Amino acid sequence: MKFLIMAGGKGTRLWPVSRVEKPKQFQKLVSEQTMLQETVQRLLPRFPVSDIYVATNKIYAEEVHCELPELPKKNIIAEPSFRERASAVALSCALLGQEWDDDLVILPSDHLIEDKEAFWQALEEAEKFISRHSDALLTIGIKPTGPETGYGYLKCEEKQIKSGKLDLYKVESFFEKPDMDSVQKYLDSGCLWNSGIYVCRISAIMERFARFIPDTYLRLKRIQKAAGTSKLEKTIAKEYPLMDMVSFEYGILENDDKAYVIAANFIWSDVGSWSALKDSLLSGNSNNLIKGEHLDIGSKNIMVYGSKKLIATVGLKDIVIVDTEDAILVCDKKNTQLVRDLVGKLEKEKKIKLL
Repeated sequence: MKFLIMAGGKGTRLWPVSRVEKPKQFQKLVSEQTMLQETVQRLLPRFPVSDIYVATNKIYAEEVHCELPELPKKNIIAEPSFRERASAVALSCALLGQEWDDDLVILPSDHLIEDKEAFWQALEEAEKFISRHSDALLTIGIKPTGPETGYGYLKCEEKQIKSGKLDLYKVESFFEKPDMDSVQKYLDSGCLWNSGIYVCRISAIMERFARFIPDTYLRLKRIQKAAGTSKLEKTIAKEYPLMDMVSFEYGILENDDKAYVIAANFIWSDVGSWSALKDSLLSGNSNNLIKGEHLDIGSKNIMVYGSKKLIATVGLKDIVIVDTEDAILVCDKKNTQLVRDLVGKLEKEKKIKLL
């Protein structure tokens, strides 16, 4: 089993801590390790480091090497430009597909999973299923703990497939980041969260690119043909920026008729927004999460993520405050998904120093 960790995103929903120069996968958000280091440590020592690959933008390749000095440099796949996840997976398959056609686990670099043993169990069940169904694409589903508009959802067929210790189903439909009205409908119908962790064979992924994103597939094949030659770097630089700007979920999963899901038993969060980070870190009876120097009178359900200065609050409710050296974010907790739009506005207004 090989592992492909996706670490090329910008993490815009966690601005102003997550920036283009150092996005959330390289930040110490939940422990004294970065999110990327947490992801790799979750795989060790159960799986060898030689089987772990990291796909990232070329501007982060050195950061990946510094954070993971034990990872062979050849296991860092550098993307020449920012694209969606489908392109990153395609490039990785082009470079790795000539060497092996093993089971492949595609997983994000910035998610929180608290139970390592339960995570390993889900991977083992997935590997057993893929060994019997080599053309299948399997995702790991999570039982929702509440309404969340920042996650993808999936609806399972009613009939359970006999597998191992975990429930396994064929996927009927995928729904990406719905509005709140749709979320409640999905929760009522028993949908699972899509964790974004996928298990499959490289050959199965290649076949799906050929079927669903044919132009990207042709560029993938050109890169694959150049692998191991002096033309590889130039070919990647030419072909990769022209691959379709489409997410893996929209381009592949939503079109797939052989997608399956394992219902996992571990607690999971994609730490994709300030409210999600707050919910992930909150413990005890308090509903306030405080980092840094803070003084308060009468506030409820607030998050204060400070830096060096004192932050004083009075009578606030459901508010997120994030302070960095050059920016302060104040946001209603229920609207933290809109921080991505705020970053888009900064880009449009060319506030380069704040990105």
